[in-house]
Amino acid sequence: MTLIPDMKGEAAVVTGAASGLGRATAVKLAEAGANLCLVDFNQAGLDETAAMLSDSGVEVILHLADLSDPDACRAPVDVAVERFGRLDALCNIAGLIRFANSPQMPREDWDRTIAVNLTAPFLLSQAAIPHLLETEGAIVNCSSTAAFVGEAYAAAYCASKAGLLQMTKAMAMEFSRKPIRINAVAPGGMMTNIGNNMQMPENVEIDLIQRFSGLRGLVEVDDVADVICMLASDAGRGFHGSCVTIDAGITAG
Repeated sequence: MTLIPDMKGEAAVVTGAASGLGRATAVKLAEAGANLCLVDFNQAGLDETAAMLSDSGVEVILHLADLSDPDACRAPVDVAVERFGRLDALCNIAGLIRFANSPQMPREDWDRTIAVNLTAPFLLSQAAIPHLLETEGAIVNCSSTAAFVGEAYAAAYCASKAGLLQMTKAMAMEFSRKPIRINAVAPGGMMTNIGNNMQMPENVEIDLIQRFSGLRGLVEVDDVADVICMLASDAGRGFHGSCVTIDAGITAG
C-alpha cells in the first residue's frame, strides 16, 4: 500500500476552504491532482484560496454557502457533480466553536454549533453518497480530540464532535458491504482561525482549560491536511470507520 495520494482526474468537495485546515486540505488535494469545489461563507477567503491554487493545474470552483442553513447543504455536491461529472471525495472540514458557561450559553450559539459541525456533514453526506458509490470514493469528517475528552466551557463543541465521530462509525457500518470509505480525523489544537478567534467567557478557571492543552504544543495544520488527503484518496483504501487521532499526545492519558 502506498501512502502517496494520487487523485488525478478525480473531484472533491472541501468545506471550510476559506482558511485554516480547509484551505490546507484544498492545497494538498490539488497537489494530488484533484479538481476542487471549495465551500465557505467567506467569499474573500475563498478567493484567496483559489489564488493560491491558480498554478496547480487543477480546476477549482468556488461555492458560497452558510452551512448552518440546512437548505444550503445539498448544493455544493450538485455543483461539483454538474461541473466535473463525478465526485470522489467529500471532506467535511467546516467547523466552529463558541465557548460559554453552559448555563449562560445562548440557544442560538448551541444551535449554530450543532448545525455547522454535525448536521451539515450529515446532509452533505446524504447528497454525496450516491455519487461516491459510483466512484468508490470517500468521506472524511473532521472531528476533534473534543470527541474523546471533555473540555470545559465547550459543551456544544464537544457534543457536536462526539456526534460527528459516532455518525462516521455508524455510516461506515451501514456501508460495510458497499464500495465507499467513511472515516474521520481528530486533530488537537491547531493555529487556525477557529483557534485564533476563540473568546472565553468571564471568570473561567484557567486550570480547567489547561487540562485539554497538550504538553507538546499545537498540531501543525499541514500535518492534519496530509492525513485528510490520504484518507480521501486510494492511498487510504485500508481505512473504513476509522478515526485518525493527530493531537501530539492530548488523548494519550
